[in-house]
Amino acid sequence: MLEITVLTEDGRRRVRPTAQELVGLVRRIGGERDRFLVVQPVPDLPDVFVQVWHEAGGDYTLEHRAGAPDRHFAATLGGPEPVAAAMAAWARREDGWDAGPDWSPLDLGPVPEPPPPLDLDEDDRRQLEQHLHGILAGGYATRAQLAEAAEDHLVSGGRRPVSPEQARHLADRMWLERVGEQAAWEGETDPERLTRAFAALEAAGITAREHFTCCRTCGGAEIGAAGAPDARGFVYFHSQCTGSAAAGRGLTLLYGGFDGSEETTAAVGREVAAALGAVGLPVVWDGDPGRALTVTPLDWRRRLVG
Repeated sequence: MLEITVLTEDGRRRVRPTAQELVGLVRRIGGERDRFLVVQPVPDLPDVFVQVWHEAGGDYTLEHRAGAPDRHFAATLGGPEPVAAAMAAWARREDGWDAGPDWSPLDLGPVPEPPPPLDLDEDDRRQLEQHLHGILAGGYATRAQLAEAAEDHLVSGGRRPVSPEQARHLADRMWLERVGEQAAWEGETDPERLTRAFAALEAAGITAREHFTCCRTCGGAEIGAAGAPDARGFVYFHSQCTGSAAAGRGLTLLYGGFDGSEETTAAVGREVAAALGAVGLPVVWDGDPGRALTVTPLDWRRRLVG
């Protein structure tokens, strides 16, 4: 798999596709509402990307940016194969990946001035940064979602003390700090073990979703449509469960059978507990289908994707 995220014009997001899948995405573009791809590294970094635009019958416009506005370049290519090859080489961080296309610098106009400093009292600043630290610790937000949270958190009535530009600036700073922290993490983390367990459950016919909806009520209403139509049961945790895990209080997993019977729910619970145990995660559960499973103790260090 490639350590990238691919965004399409219709809003879909593919995390860590294979090189073959990336080739298929490049070959596909050109139709209505499917004319471009934006490829970001994992973890996402501000103003670091490669992207392509193509309309049926025309050439491919490939761009890449490496931070500052004067590091934004474009090239015109005649077909999808050289575009996909360049994107895959960029994704692998290969030396000389950009040697093929004839790149030209893009003139993006004047460089925007940095936003003014936040005009917040100490309590508001602390509250805002604590809120963003919690989102980053959870590990599921994108940079755009973090900036949106920064802009909206202190809104009260008509008061909006954080502008969109200030929110993006703050979110990017804190995002990069977290990226720096996680660079020191070694080996597989507990959230990555959890993802492996959920993938195994999904393959076995149990719909398994991480950070799914905002609460138990919404999760229970939506989990039935979230997976394969022939799924036997489900397991998920919602965003409030994520927050609890990130705060060191363990992770609550909600599970059940789609036929509604206690027997199926208990069987699904046993499968979930076994899958978690197989990846080395401790489970607290007494076998009662009326009780949730808890993964504890748990070291919640989820690497950012973006």
